[in-house]
Amino acid sequence: MPYIAKSITSPHNDEVKALARLVQHSRDRRKEGVMVLEGIHLVESCLQAGGRLARVYLNEAAASKPEVIALLDGLPADTVVVALPEPVMAKATALSSACELLALCERPLPPAPHADAPRVLLEDIQDPGNLGTILRSAAAAGVFDVFLSKGCVDVFSPKVLRAGMGAHFALRIHEQADLEEELRRFAGRKLVTYLEGSRSLYGHDLTGAVAFVFGNEGAGVSEALLQLADDRIRIPMPGHAESLNVAMAATVCLFERVRQLQP
Repeated sequence: MPYIAKSITSPHNDEVKALARLVQHSRDRRKEGVMVLEGIHLVESCLQAGGRLARVYLNEAAASKPEVIALLDGLPADTVVVALPEPVMAKATALSSACELLALCERPLPPAPHADAPRVLLEDIQDPGNLGTILRSAAAAGVFDVFLSKGCVDVFSPKVLRAGMGAHFALRIHEQADLEEELRRFAGRKLVTYLEGSRSLYGHDLTGAVAFVFGNEGAGVSEALLQLADDRIRIPMPGHAESLNVAMAATVCLFERVRQLQP
């Protein structure tokens, strides 16, 4: 097991306060270049993808759990582990109750994708649950490059990380992207979800290089991106709903592509 560097017993400790700020504020996370992983599942997903933890905060109340012991035993020997009593851990976490551990990990800097690699472009997605669900669907559907506009919620916020269920570590996530420029550079077909003047998703060949563009929950896709699209697509809805939640719409589109790719 890695050496436990120290134990912090006061919720007023400067390091605990700094950790709480990282959990709560995207500005602090971006400044430090980190994300905060809450709980065993996210930490395991990070490690399995080859990620390196900058620091681990251990809930002393969970230290004897077999799964916690196994995880700590598998960390590199130079990993810094800080022990916190459960009430102190509860002060830092965004969860309703303190999790087994928190970990800090560097935000990744993904390489640029091939010009014809399939991708998802997200414009000003605001809801963390929506964003995390889209990431999870993209990872499951095998579309590994995701571009986010500057107006999107912080993709590495604790809420988005939890909703993504580890998908972040399977994807190449391109933050604060210029979506117009990305569409201009893309060598494949550009499809934008839109209700008016659009054709059914199921009438499109999605087996080649394709970029799906999904817009803000209320405003949809901007006019600038609509003008760059090769086609405007809609999901047929024979029932009584006027539209689908953006995360559900993205999932339907991504898995229609999976269906078409099946032999």
